[in-house]
Amino acid sequence: MSDAAVVIVGAGPAGLSAAIELRRRGAGRVVVYERELQAGGVPRHTDHLGYGLRDLHRMTTGPKYAARLTRTAERAGVEIEVGRSVHSFVDRAVTTNGADGPTTVIAGAVVLATGVRERPRAARLVPGDRPSGVYTTGALQQFATLHHQRVGTRAVVVGAEHVSFSAVLTLAHAGCTVAAMVTALPCHQTYAPLRLATASRHRVPIHTGVEIAQIIGRGRVEAVVLSDGRHIDCDTVVFTGDWIPDHELARDAGLPMLPAAKSPIVDGGWHTELPGVFAVGNLTHPAETADVCALDGRAAATNVMDWLTLQTWPSTVAPIEVEPPFLWAAHTALGITARVAEFVEGRIECRNGDTVIHRTKHQKWIPNQAIHLPRSAMSSIVLKR
Repeated sequence: MSDAAVVIVGAGPAGLSAAIELRRRGAGRVVVYERELQAGGVPRHTDHLGYGLRDLHRMTTGPKYAARLTRTAERAGVEIEVGRSVHSFVDRAVTTNGADGPTTVIAGAVVLATGVRERPRAARLVPGDRPSGVYTTGALQQFATLHHQRVGTRAVVVGAEHVSFSAVLTLAHAGCTVAAMVTALPCHQTYAPLRLATASRHRVPIHTGVEIAQIIGRGRVEAVVLSDGRHIDCDTVVFTGDWIPDHELARDAGLPMLPAAKSPIVDGGWHTELPGVFAVGNLTHPAETADVCALDGRAAATNVMDWLTLQTWPSTVAPIEVEPPFLWAAHTALGITARVAEFVEGRIECRNGDTVIHRTKHQKWIPNQAIHLPRSAMSSIVLKR
């Protein structure tokens, strides 16, 4: 058993950035626990440009971005313990386990930065056989990018949001043809340039308004059957998007959760309902880009230091109220991020009580795309059609 000023759970962009900023501000011992064997989070195995623009003010690839954050944290004196899972943090007594046995650290503050994952096949209740060749995007990237393994020859991608089109590119680089993309929504949910650079470039048809009704195959995937009866031969199925936070640790601790997002409720300072416990990054808003999560961690460090020195905590931690078609809204370092459940047109109004403090233009809003709103004191978000 030992003591630490701050324990951070998760060594992705949010956790590492919080640790770096805490050390810069003079925090004492800062320990980061990571269950994987290498720090850096998801960017480690997403080998494409697009990382670091907002937080590092430069564009780089995922692996280089992850390596830079890790090196900076180590040089700042952050203790990064990989291959170690956190089981609980009762009264900020953080219990972990790893290859060399269990440990307990008494922390002045706990920062949860456990990130987000895609729902796999089982969570989507897709029936059929249980063959090999079924992946999430994260698993695909680890196989293809980190381990340079063959994943298949002909794939069906389930989903049509940003990460789905990234999966098309990953499959193409791995030598796997994409037979089709499938989405239950009436249209894809990405930007036209990304669609053109991926699906259109590789001549991938996008089947909208349908779902995977069955996966066929014994030892290996042989085909999928769509909900409209169409049959597509393939040996690989990749389930993409449909994000859910890695919230089990937060939920087991009794933190109140946003029902739709499945994330712990935090205020604009990333305080949870438990004094001394913060939650940052994609654990609280599934799923923003890595640099937004990094900025969350950096900004939350200010509030962590305030807690360590002043021991003050908000009397209430309330979520931002939303009305349909919104699913949820949450705080980020850049403002408020929100999601809608369907394709819809209208004007968004942000209110503090009965006062409208921000109003957008009338436009189309797309599911699975981040809606960014200004960081102001607001209690509710509504759509005026």
